Amino acid sequence: MARKPVAREAVLDAFESLLIEVGERAATLDAVARRAGVSKGGLLYHFPNKEAMISALLERMDRLVAEDVEIMANAPEGAAVHFIKSSLWADTPLDRVFVAATRLAEVAHEETLHRFAAVQGAWLGLLAGDVGPAMAKAVLYMGDGLYFNAMLASGPGASPPEMSGDVDSLLAAVERLRG
Repeated sequence: MARKPVAREAVLDAFESLLIEVGERAATLDAVARRAGVSKGGLLYHFPNKEAMISALLERMDRLVAEDVEIMANAPEGAAVHFIKSSLWADTPLDRVFVAATRLAEVAHEETLHRFAAVQGAWLGLLAGDVGPAMAKAVLYMGDGLYFNAMLASGPGASPPEMSGDVDSLLAAVERLRG
C-alpha cells in the first residue's frame, strides 16, 4: 500500500523549515525525520537521500514561482507595480521555499543556483515587457531590496515590519520613470 502524499509533504516541509532555521549542514536526514515525526526509514521511503529532498524542494519552488509569474503577467496594474507590491516578506509558501533555497545557494549548490537564475530571468522578462529592459533591472533590485530588508527585519514566522511607505515611494519612482 502506497504511503499518503501527506507524509511526503510533511517531510519536505520539515526539510524546508530546517534549512530556514539552521541551514543546509544541519538539515540532516536524521534531523528532518525527527522534525517530520517519521522514522528514518519513513523518510527514506519518500526521499532516498538528501539530494532527492533538494530536488523536491526545487520542484516546489518552480511550481510556486510559475504561479507567481502567471499572476504577475496578468496583473492589471502591470508587472512592475505588482512585483514591487508583492516584494515584502509575508511568510507565504513562496517566501519560505525561496529562503530555504537561498540556504542551498549559500553553499553553492549548483542546481539551486541555476534555478535562481531562471527565476530571475522570468521576472526580468515580464518586467522588461512592462517598463523596458533598463528599468526592469532597477525594479528587480527595488523588489529584492524590499524583500530582503523585510525578511531580515522580521524573519520567518514573525510579523513583517510596516513598509508601506517604502513601497509607495518606490511605486512613485517607477511611475515617474515610466512617464
